[in-house]
Amino acid sequence: MKKVAVVYWSGTGNTEAMAQAVVEGVSSNGGEGVLIEAGSFGPDKIDDFDAIAFGCPSMGAEELEEEVFKPMWDACMPKLGGKPIALFGSYGWGDGEWMRLWDDECKSAGLNQVTEYVMCNETPDDDAVEACQGLGAALAM
Repeated sequence: MKKVAVVYWSGTGNTEAMAQAVVEGVSSNGGEGVLIEAGSFGPDKIDDFDAIAFGCPSMGAEELEEEVFKPMWDACMPKLGGKPIALFGSYGWGDGEWMRLWDDECKSAGLNQVTEYVMCNETPDDDAVEACQGLGAALAM
């Protein structure tokens, strides 16, 4: 059974709802999904998990949340190596540029993204929940 960390930051609850759907996808596919707020995760915990999903909404001028999530991400990124990861998050304005930039950063660093990112506008609808469950399933395999 794969142990999957679902690390997220959420301001309004939308990205948290996505994180919960990722955990459901992990669990439905025989894995153990562990929901972790970004402030409680760091590089020292990476080896405790077989795979990690990272979730962050778009903030400011379409960027990762800067006070909690971004410092955690910056500390973890160089230590991820070949660990299977996936990205998800919500936005309320713009067109998803923050996610494309984050995805590009991961690709440039050679990180092992096992599936395409999932993003949704505002509250996750049924399609977004299903996509998050699929993201969790990909990490559990």
